[in-house]
Amino acid sequence: MVDTMALLLPFIRSGRMTPTAAHPAAPDTDAPHVPDDEVLLDAADPRLAPVLVAVARGEHAPAAGLLGATRAAREWERRDRYAVRLAAFAHSRPEWLHTWRTADPQDPHGLVVETQLAVDRAWRSPARVEALRELSPLITRAARSDDRDPVPWRIALDHARGARAGHKYFEELWEAAVRRAPHHYGCHVAALRYLASWGQDAHRACLDFADRAAQDAPADSFVQALPLRAAFTCLSGPRGVQVEPERLHAAADRAIALSALLGPADPWPAPIRNLLIHVLARLERPAEALEQLRLNGPYVTSFPWERESDDPLGRFLQVREEVRTAVAGAARRPQRGHGGHAH
Repeated sequence: MVDTMALLLPFIRSGRMTPTAAHPAAPDTDAPHVPDDEVLLDAADPRLAPVLVAVARGEHAPAAGLLGATRAAREWERRDRYAVRLAAFAHSRPEWLHTWRTADPQDPHGLVVETQLAVDRAWRSPARVEALRELSPLITRAARSDDRDPVPWRIALDHARGARAGHKYFEELWEAAVRRAPHHYGCHVAALRYLASWGQDAHRACLDFADRAAQDAPADSFVQALPLRAAFTCLSGPRGVQVEPERLHAAADRAIALSALLGPADPWPAPIRNLLIHVLARLERPAEALEQLRLNGPYVTSFPWERESDDPLGRFLQVREEVRTAVAGAARRPQRGHGGHAH
């Protein structure tokens, strides 16, 4: 099974090894603490926030403008995240999207949001496989709407996983996606989730895939966090999953190095830092988790906390308190030096 899934690996160009970060010094236990009532769940970044306000009023033009700007600047990561957030908003309030699609059915920006929404709804259906397969014409139309845009291909990869597409078809989609954007994080996550869906034996293949992708990506690319995502998959898997602990720690080190390159207290890298905090806590590295909490500021993301609780914000606050308690306890314990004397 793993050998078959590893057929995805040739689509990642080999690159030189990127050194992982050394463990940083323990952070100050008196680092600024964000009060519970100031923590924000799934906060939009400054570019998306006013657009969400506009669509709440039924105005779709700002959404079209924002997605148009991301395409013009080839900001594929932002285009992907914005499309996902707009589709999530349209799930409960779809009128503005209906108006948009009726007014300009050829608009590729409205089409990508419509396609994301349709796939999201099909995933929630009890008849998921059949519902997703019925969307194939829509997926094809979105993928053909812009030859440069990898986002419809990321949606197609998610669609193929849910529709239980075969390896050969998935690899064809993958090749088309990375040809458009070799280091697009969303497409890599979609491929990783496809690999992980093939059972317990897939965890090693997930780490192999993620490591090779990160080795070839720029230092500030979100793909540097792909091994972290694979480590989370291993840690969240069924008991008995056997992966070398060193690989999990190396994945966390790589993500720590990425986090150091990103701005503090910024909602844009918050999904990476929330996942990193979770994994560091699971790996019993509370001092480094506390440092990431400091860098993260008030921004909480539903993933990964929703995997453990129906109250992701409450779960985050619980883990944050556990981390702070662990660091404070370690600081109070005497450290034994040579000759048995505390120092």
